[in-house]
Amino acid sequence: MQFGRTTLSKFVIEHTRGQHSEMGALLIDVAAAVKTISAMVGKGALSGFSGLAEAINVQGEEQKKIDVMANEAILRHCEWGGQLAGMASEELDVPYAIPEGYPRGRYLLVFDPLDGSSNSDVNVSVGSIFSILMRPEAGDAETADYLQPGTEQIAAGYAIYGPATMFVLTVGSGTHGFTLDRESGNFILTHPDIRVPEDTREFAINTSNERFWEPPVQRYVAECKAGKTGVRGADFNMRWIASMVAEVHRILMRGGIFMYPKDNKDPAKPGRLRLLYEANPMAMLVEQAGGAASTGRVRILDVAPDALHQRVPVILGSKNEVERVERYHHEHDAGTDRPFVSPLFSDRSLFRETA
Repeated sequence: MQFGRTTLSKFVIEHTRGQHSEMGALLIDVAAAVKTISAMVGKGALSGFSGLAEAINVQGEEQKKIDVMANEAILRHCEWGGQLAGMASEELDVPYAIPEGYPRGRYLLVFDPLDGSSNSDVNVSVGSIFSILMRPEAGDAETADYLQPGTEQIAAGYAIYGPATMFVLTVGSGTHGFTLDRESGNFILTHPDIRVPEDTREFAINTSNERFWEPPVQRYVAECKAGKTGVRGADFNMRWIASMVAEVHRILMRGGIFMYPKDNKDPAKPGRLRLLYEANPMAMLVEQAGGAASTGRVRILDVAPDALHQRVPVILGSKNEVERVERYHHEHDAGTDRPFVSPLFSDRSLFRETA
């Protein structure tokens, strides 16, 4: 029985009263789109949306049919309500203009319609990520309106399509998780006020890129892999799903650190993940849950975007680990980082000159 339990609709109405009352209706439209995408993803190959769409998006990536359908689902569910001045999607070259005949509002919706879609064909969890910004007044948005730092976000969230579909949301007062009850069609609050532990012994990174990482990341991962025999004095576990939604969801549920750092594999790209569609919303969610999010050198939410599809390095999760990685970057930049050396061979040993 779901009577008396908090639904997503009830939650957003209660938490958006006043200045952002119109945003509640927008969030309910986003949730409706999530239900549509969940149904498509849940059918797998039976949906008819598997395989490539024979198109390349603005990121230079091959689009899957499910990417295109997820993008359309969000656009169609959200364009008509009168809350939006425009939308921007990872799958679109330029912002999406609200069609003629629909009223305009003050809000801007930016989203990644299906994060980790390369996993969809092998039945691994994927998700949708979104962020809500605001322009000064109602009307048609311009590209410059979207170029706001993450600190200006009004709300952010993601949906994860796994064994259960969950909708994780922040409106600036904590991070909260809702699980889709497939019988009633309602999202039910099941994880109120999620908190990320400050300490962790679990890290997520794609180690196939290790040779391209900067020294601070190599240093951190080497320490984790050394376990009890190394400077950290504790064993760590490594995870990698190749779906940011799944990685962040695991961190919100039990802690950990996720790293997609800067590397020199493609020097033209300062990072791999998109600031507006991925990094900013996830950073807001993690910070609202007590975690931290950094590029390695600065707080993600403080980065001022200069392009719609700008990429940044991302290091987020348990606060103490993120701060350690950030400290390693600062030490490296200052030239004060040094590899760990056994005390037997330290500065005062027989084998090295004293300082």
